[in-house]
Amino acid sequence: MRKRKKGRKLSLKKDQRKALLRSLAEALFMKEKIKTTVAKAKEVSIFAEKIITEAKKKNPSSVRRLARFFSDKLVKKISTDIALRYDKRKGGYTRIIKLGPRKSDGAKMAQIELVK
Repeated sequence: MRKRKKGRKLSLKKDQRKALLRSLAEALFMKEKIKTTVAKAKEVSIFAEKIITEAKKKNPSSVRRLARFFSDKLVKKISTDIALRYDKRKGGYTRIIKLGPRKSDGAKMAQIELVK
């Protein structure tokens, strides 16, 4: 029986989707709050939670894994600031707040933020 692959395609090819998630996660970690569509917010939430969980391990290999996705400046911020903030927390590092529809095309909008 055919099973569905997990994750949303977001009408993009694999490399474009990967680049989009990486840039959204980068913006989320830098600004700690971004506004995007609901589908993109849900996908970036999954990606960001995995990144934070990896950063919490605090070993050199996890830092190298983070460096594959982000710049050195951002890796330092994630591993020092953000990972320490969620040291005692087991999950649920992001919060999605649904907003009204976008005026131009009526797309469902959401705000994703890192939980304090």
